[in-house]
Amino acid sequence: MQDQPLGKYLTLEEFCTCTQTYRRYADQIDPYPKNLDEILPALEALCHHIIDPVIDEFGRERFQLTYGFCSADLKQWLAKRDPRTGIKNGKVSPSLDQHMAHELNRNGRYYCQRLGAACDFRIQGIASDALVTWMLAQHLPFDSLYYYGPDRPIHVSYGPQQKRDIWTFTVQGTPTRKGVEQWLK
Repeated sequence: MQDQPLGKYLTLEEFCTCTQTYRRYADQIDPYPKNLDEILPALEALCHHIIDPVIDEFGRERFQLTYGFCSADLKQWLAKRDPRTGIKNGKVSPSLDQHMAHELNRNGRYYCQRLGAACDFRIQGIASDALVTWMLAQHLPFDSLYYYGPDRPIHVSYGPQQKRDIWTFTVQGTPTRKGVEQWLK
């Protein structure tokens, strides 16, 4: 299952094991989806419509996936604090960010009602604002895009809504459109 191709370039294993948190606690985390019948098509669509065109343009060797699918196990570890530093392992918003794709909680409901799938990535040697500009010029049908700054990865989701919403965040972590006006024209 792990070597399952999701598109022309990425596999399920890459999508599920790319985070720093997974690599740090790999022996304690099951990174793979449980609801494969719905999640695999969502991840394949994300790759086909967003990731494959980006890699086609910029090259596989420059593409760096920093956060892909978030399993229920990974979600729990992201919410914990590192025992050495006391810093949370990551920020998670499973009901909004689409990283859990079509995964079901213990009550049989989707963690994220928006469905689709999401990932964070960067292109080495390209500022993230230039990457966003290119993606918009190509009319890639993303659902949401989070811009964190020119030297940080971007978050992109693909789902049924294809809203093409673009957000950045205040210092406090509140979503805002202030700072992305050049892309909203």
